[in-house]
This record gives sequence, structure tokens and C-alpha cells, in this order.
Amino acid sequence: MSTNKEQRHTILVADDSDMNRTILRSMLEESYDIIEAEDGLQAVAILQQKDQEISLVLLDIVMPNMDGFDVLSAMNQYNWIDTVPVIMISAESTHSFIERAYDMGVTDYISRPFDMMVVRRRVINTIMLYAKQRRLAAMVNEQIYQREKINNLMISILSHIVEFRNEESGLHVLHIQTMTEILLKSLMRKTDKYQLDRETINLIGNASTLHDVGKIGIPTEVLNKPGKFTPEEFAIMKEHSRMGAEMMRGVPFQDEPLVKYAYEICHWHHERYDGRGYPDGLVGEEIPISAQVVALADVYDALTSERVYKPAHSHEKALAMILNGECGAFQPLLLECLVESSDMIQKEMAVDTVLRGEQRIMENTATEVLQNEELITADRTLRVLELERNKLRFFSSLSQDILFEYTRTPSMLTLYPRGVQRLGLERDTVDPYHNKRVLELMSVDQMTELAQRLQETSPEEPSVEYYFDSHIDGAPARFQIICQSVWSPDEPPQYTGVIGKMVECKGEEETH
Repeated sequence: MSTNKEQRHTILVADDSDMNRTILRSMLEESYDIIEAEDGLQAVAILQQKDQEISLVLLDIVMPNMDGFDVLSAMNQYNWIDTVPVIMISAESTHSFIERAYDMGVTDYISRPFDMMVVRRRVINTIMLYAKQRRLAAMVNEQIYQREKINNLMISILSHIVEFRNEESGLHVLHIQTMTEILLKSLMRKTDKYQLDRETINLIGNASTLHDVGKIGIPTEVLNKPGKFTPEEFAIMKEHSRMGAEMMRGVPFQDEPLVKYAYEICHWHHERYDGRGYPDGLVGEEIPISAQVVALADVYDALTSERVYKPAHSHEKALAMILNGECGAFQPLLLECLVESSDMIQKEMAVDTVLRGEQRIMENTATEVLQNEELITADRTLRVLELERNKLRFFSSLSQDILFEYTRTPSMLTLYPRGVQRLGLERDTVDPYHNKRVLELMSVDQMTELAQRLQETSPEEPSVEYYFDSHIDGAPARFQIICQSVWSPDEPPQYTGVIGKMVECKGEEETH
């Protein structure tokens, strides 16, 4: 039996009035841990660091630097409002203020002067309600995770049975799935023609693992023949496309998208864009995009993998053969995606190879963790986040570089301890473009040039290096900024900010 003391909830009180914060603290500190913020800027900074730890925000409207509505805007921007409830406590009691607060996601609105019992009761009710919602969400997430894990495991087992019989590397299925997802994500960024989103890409990736399931019906002596096929043997081999499609037609739940994509892929992943593929000789966009992408991934992996009838080609040789049309015709836009994703494909294929020996260990570890019912999804997430925070605090304390973060909305520069000490800035600086001390270190033109270069980056190529001259402690200094743009998980991704470090060059020559 666990004897751990029941966890206390944490409340963030954001109010510029010291007296108001003191009153609320005295009312609630017996039952809750209280964190105080003197203005909206401090409140957002605390939420950035501790949003997973905060159970409730008590928020004033009229505050310096950032008012309560600006805080709500930030909470909506970062989706904190979905998991951290807000009770607004303010002397502003006009209908328009109250309506605006509710429209921006507050759970409750209390006008001053307030009744202490009412505040305490509403705080208790709100925290209990959200705690219950979090538990229910965690249970649902865990059930979904388990279902997806089982589905993926069954697909993987069936795919590896085919691979085992075909005497091919067990990595083929994994490579096809990985490359399919990379190509589809690249295609999604180029066009909306195929109505791709993350869920669809995940489904097609899973379905791709079944592309050769029809080979179960091909005689072993044909399937594993080391030499070139005779015309009769090749005709038998080509039947695996139809056999796979027939198998998918016999699967229940034909309305499920996964079954639909699996049918398309099994049936037509050997079709070619110019109509010279098999089994039906489809031309161009007659071939479903799921089958087009898997066809390209299948050819690439066949070229770069060792087979009983050939050695493995290099990544560069495989790309050249595909682009020269030596492996059949593919959609030009997909070939663009292949070229643009070339570095990522090569890296991911290498990672998969390295991880093959680790796969069983990881699966066993995951199974053991999931058997512990106390480690529900929310708890695991919190533990991982706390571990990452501790690592970041530790490494930043050791670094002699000036480490920083910048968020676009709200516009805020955050420095780690070394930067605060060296530059003489606050830890958090709102709207650095108009901050006098920041402008003494870096001009508007320099900041604009750096911002322009960052906005021209992409999630695949986020890195920027920038040199600039400045003054520090009254002496001229040259700095190098090494940073990466940060992108949202939306589709398409949105540029949301920067992480990086600033290094004094100390007489070193700038190199490009």
C-alpha cells in the first residue's frame, strides 16, 4: 500500500496588487501551493516553465506589461487554456469585459469585492472538475495508445512473416513505412491536391507495411530464385499484386480507411506513371497517391538493399538510377520530394539499421512500463517533462555560452543565468524590439536581418548562423549567434520562435 501524501495542487495568482495577492494566498495556502506573479509577463513566463504543474490560474485584468487578456491570448496561443483552467477575479464588472473573458476561455469570472467563501468554493469545484477531466483524458489516451500499439504490432507480425518467407531483411517493411511517411510529408507541404494530413499519412504509412502480403501465395522456388526470372516465372511473380488485393478485399471492415489504403497499395504499387507497370497498366493520376509513394519507396529500398540476386547500391547511385528513369517512370512532383528529402531519407535509413539490434529491448521495456497501471499517460508525460527540465537546467548551468529562447507570440526573449549575468538583462524581456537595453546590444537593423533569415528557414532546415558587432561593458565586441527556428505541429507548420546561443568571437575571424 502506498503511503505517499496526497499531491497538493498548485495555483498561480497573477495580480499587480500585493494586497490582493496576499488576501488570496491567505485564503488558499492551507490547501494549495501558491505561486505569485506581479504582472501578466511574469504569469506567462511561469506558465512557460510550469504549465504542467499548475492546476488553476487566478487572473486579474488590469496589470502592467501584459494585461489579463494578453495572458489569455498567450494561453490560447500555446494551448495552455485547454488544460489549465482560469478564474478571472477583477473589479471590472462591465458586460463587455465579462463576455470577452468567457469568449477567450475562462472557466469562471468573479467580481471584486468578493466573498471569501464563494472564491474558495469556486476554486475547489474548478480544480476538482479539471482533475477529473484529466484523469478521463488520460484513460482514453491510454486506451487509444494500446489499441494503436496492438494494431501496429499485428501489421508488423504479418509483414515480417512475408519478409521471412521471402528471405529479405526484416528492415524492408520498416524502411518502406519510414520513407513513405517522409515522402508524404514533403508532398503535403508542396500541394493540397491529395488532402493529406497527419492522420492520413500515418494510415498510409501503416498500410504500406502490407504492400507485399500477396507474396504469401507465390511458390518459394520462384519467390527466392537467385537468378533472372524466365517470362513464365515473372508472370507468376507479378500475380502477388492481385493476390494481395484479393486478400484485402476479404478483410472485414471495408469502410475503414486503413483497409482502403492497404488495398490500393497491394494492388497498384508496381504501376508506373507512364502506364508501363502492372497489373493494370494505370497511367498518371489513375494510380492512387498511396500506391505511387509506396512504389517509389519500394524501388529505392530494393536498390539500396542486398538481395539474393544483387549487391546493395549506394544512396547516391540509387537516386541517380531513379531520376534517370532506369527503374520506371514516377510522378515528377514525387521525384522533387525524393530529391528534397534525400538527406533525411539517408539519415533515417541509417538510424533504422543501427536500431535493429535494440528493437527487442525497447519493445520489452515498453511492455513492462505499460503493465504498471499507475503509470498512466499523464504521469509519464509529466515525468518525462520534468526530466527534460532538470537536464536543461543542469547543462545550462555548466555552459559559458549565452543561451536564449525567443517566442513570437507573445514577443518575449528569455535568457538563461549566464546570459542574464553577462548582458545585464532581465531573465524575461517582453517585446525586445523596443527594449532600450536590448537595442544597446543589437540594433533594429541587425535584429530585422536575423529575423528575416529565420523566417526563411523550414522545419527540415531550421539552422541559422549570424555574426554582428556590438558593445558590452563599454568595449566593442563581436558575437556569433547559432540558433534554430522553432515550428508548430500544425499543418502547414508555423514559425513560432527561436532557440540558440550567443558566443563572443574574441578575435576569431568570421568564417563562412
